[in-house]
Amino acid sequence: QVQLVESGGGLVQAGGSLRLSCAAAGRTFSMSWFRQSPGKEREFVAAISWSGDSIYYGDSVKGRFTISKDNAKNTVYLQMTSLKPEDTAVYFCAASLQTVGNVEWGYNYWGQGTQVIVSS
Repeated sequence: QVQLVESGGGLVQAGGSLRLSCAAAGRTFSMSWFRQSPGKEREFVAAISWSGDSIYYGDSVKGRFTISKDNAKNTVYLQMTSLKPEDTAVYFCAASLQTVGNVEWGYNYWGQGTQVIVSS
């Protein structure tokens, strides 16, 4: 069992920045961020393998968001810049024991989510 705890969400103005953190209690093969807005399906944001060799981004965040990790702290970060109102969502951290990628079914464990609100 891997427990995930997200933090760092909040309210920010458009054009601003936020950094999300996800602390994992347990070893994983990869970790990722997904997000979900009201009335919409969950959307892939970014993923990183624990080795750091593989990193993926969703098209809507490329060039604005950066995923990184601190293996010593077993923590993954999502640095979000140039935020837009359409980035408003609940952001979920997920961990996989066997793969890295952009599909939900590949992830075994999920955090509770942290709310990000971007005001215009």
